[in-house]
Amino acid sequence: MKNFFSRLKDRTRWSWQGLAVSWREEYSFRCWVWANLISAALAILLPLSDGLRALILVLGLFVLIAELFNTAIERAVDHTSTDHNILAGQAKDTASAAVSLTAVAAGVAWVVALLSLF
Repeated sequence: MKNFFSRLKDRTRWSWQGLAVSWREEYSFRCWVWANLISAALAILLPLSDGLRALILVLGLFVLIAELFNTAIERAVDHTSTDHNILAGQAKDTASAAVSLTAVAAGVAWVVALLSLF
């Protein structure tokens, strides 16, 4: 059990380090964090159903998760080589597309939520 807590402490520290470096060095991540804070505040303040509120909050987190994966893929590709490579470009573009589709899903949830108010 002691080993479990020791490893948990390490994993928690590494996760926070990843969040900190993403916040510090990734403009897109910071933008999505601010957008999610505004989205969460509106979701909490507006008279939405609990299900819609939860969906909006969870999809906001998914956008951040997708952005973190995107950042990780970009850095791994750039670490491997900064030379132009079509496969590297496709990997980075695909990761970016994942962020976009996740954001679209969050937007759809907001449209449904706003329509439910009328």
